[in-house]
Amino acid sequence: MTPFLPSANLPLVKSKTEELLYLLLWTCDMLVRPTFRNLTDSFECWAYRNGLHRELARLERRQLLETAPGSRGSPGTDRALRLTEAGRLHALGGRDPEARWRRPWDGRWRLVLFDLPNTKSSLRNRLRSHLRQRGFGWLQNSVWISPDPLEEEKTALAGTEVNVESLILLDARPCAGETDQEIVAGAWDFERINRLYARHSKVLAAHPSKPLRDEAAALAFRQWAQEERTAWLAAVSEDPLLPETLLPSVYLGHEAWSRRKQVMSSAAARLQRFRFTVWPNS
Repeated sequence: MTPFLPSANLPLVKSKTEELLYLLLWTCDMLVRPTFRNLTDSFECWAYRNGLHRELARLERRQLLETAPGSRGSPGTDRALRLTEAGRLHALGGRDPEARWRRPWDGRWRLVLFDLPNTKSSLRNRLRSHLRQRGFGWLQNSVWISPDPLEEEKTALAGTEVNVESLILLDARPCAGETDQEIVAGAWDFERINRLYARHSKVLAAHPSKPLRDEAAALAFRQWAQEERTAWLAAVSEDPLLPETLLPSVYLGHEAWSRRKQVMSSAAARLQRFRFTVWPNS
């Protein structure tokens, strides 16, 4: 049998394009259809200077950006470009925390159990990487667990010869008095996850508050935004974003996400008041 391999959840894009998507995400709550013109002529100058306009066609081809219906005007007028849902998820790091927390849980655990020999260590590592990317928890040895149905895994295995001695997928419920909270505590390291969210909160608290009216202020804002995104992705990539009913009582994800939205809103307002003509190329 051939065990399933890690899936590519996010399309590969250039770092500059990542930055563009990220900045559009920060403004999308305030601007229903964010365009460069909406973000002022000065922002547009920065986009041209950094070559980001050349990425727009690529983003549309990748279906991360779209032209809003009815917004294609006469030549020389602006199109209204907005993030698609795929673009929004990419800018968020691949998952929407609120949607993940709100998803229902049917009370059943899904387990992936495998036993691959040392001669297949590369395949075993790829399988573990896939499970980590999908938010599975490591319960014990080669036992991985998730509250979500294993549709992607079942699809990947369809048509292959199954060897249950190497890999098996199970739906299960504990039957010896184990609680769901104990399972969560054993499968995921929420102490580490909370430390990462606390580190991200420190970065948020350090956000520049000066108006974007000179090169120094713009450079400080851009550097901070890069640090914030790095800190957020470090935290959310470790967080399985479990359904609400399974989250530990001491969990900093909700607080971090709420604070992030507040800071994003404030930063978006400053971006709208972006009033100088050159953003340094860094």
